[in-house]
Amino acid sequence: KLDNAGSLGEMTDILAVNLPIDFREKKKLLAALTYQERYTLISGIMANEISINQIRSELAENLKAQITKNQREYVLREQMNFIRRELGDDNSFSDEAKMEEALGRLNADEDVRGRIAEEIARFKSLGANNTEASVEREYIETLLKMPWNNSSEDNTDIRNAEKVLDSEHYGMEKVKERILETLAVRALTNRGQSQIICLIGPPGTGKTSIAQSVSEALGRKYVRISLGGVRDEAEIRGHRKTYVGAMPGRIAAGLRQAGVNNPLMLLDEIDKMRSHYRGDTASALLEVLDSDQNSHFTDHYIEIPIDLSKVMFIATANSAENIPGPLLDRMEVIEVTSYTANEKF
Repeated sequence: KLDNAGSLGEMTDILAVNLPIDFREKKKLLAALTYQERYTLISGIMANEISINQIRSELAENLKAQITKNQREYVLREQMNFIRRELGDDNSFSDEAKMEEALGRLNADEDVRGRIAEEIARFKSLGANNTEASVEREYIETLLKMPWNNSSEDNTDIRNAEKVLDSEHYGMEKVKERILETLAVRALTNRGQSQIICLIGPPGTGKTSIAQSVSEALGRKYVRISLGGVRDEAEIRGHRKTYVGAMPGRIAAGLRQAGVNNPLMLLDEIDKMRSHYRGDTASALLEVLDSDQNSHFTDHYIEIPIDLSKVMFIATANSAENIPGPLLDRMEVIEVTSYTANEKF
């Protein structure tokens, strides 16, 4: 049609009719009375369309190059794995194979196993050079190391507990009697949940060592979590995975360290926690110590609910005055008095 145009005015009219532009632009062209005005408008429109097509072409080429690169890496990686299998190099399993093997041995519920399987599938889809690959690998390894359904068997012999406490602590009759009563109630009711013990007394009176003795008497793993000076809620609940250097909270890390879901967890210096603009650590501990909530404790890093109902918590403090009221209500206070130098000897 442009070949038949006898003048610039006819050419602008033909272009105005056939250009794939918005009706508003065509309305502007229709309002232009002279062909010089129409020519100026059409030139601007065509220059804009040419720029858009150039950008689209560059994006298409870059996308094609990226897809080709990913396909090449995938083929090379599969060839490398095939060569390793042919050579019988058992120590050269891929990360994905090691994760799937660990998942097969994992003692956990189906929903937890399904979630980990989804994360492994997502890790497979990430390229080796992807910045998210290392973060995803560390997250999956953390999930695989958590003791979801691994439990140790309690020693419910109260006479054995009394023997252990007497052999390691002189005097302190009232303290040991209160602890033995608590252990007896746990054994009779056959329930993991019970009142949280809080040992309050001056420094150096044996509060921490008593908790170690209780752990030895019950045959439970012992985990100590120092709360002195902690003022960030993320120390309890963990950091979000999106943050650089994210890690689980101290509760989840303690379970991973113990390797069982029912250790004795000592919350040392619970009165030394501090409030901060980053969150109230005492409020975070309320969910940990509340028997009605801690069966589905959510760590921000783990993201999968963790059952803390089987954990035996013992807290220590120097003074009850600095412990928040709601937190103190959830604990059974046992006073640990000071002693003379002769008693200590």
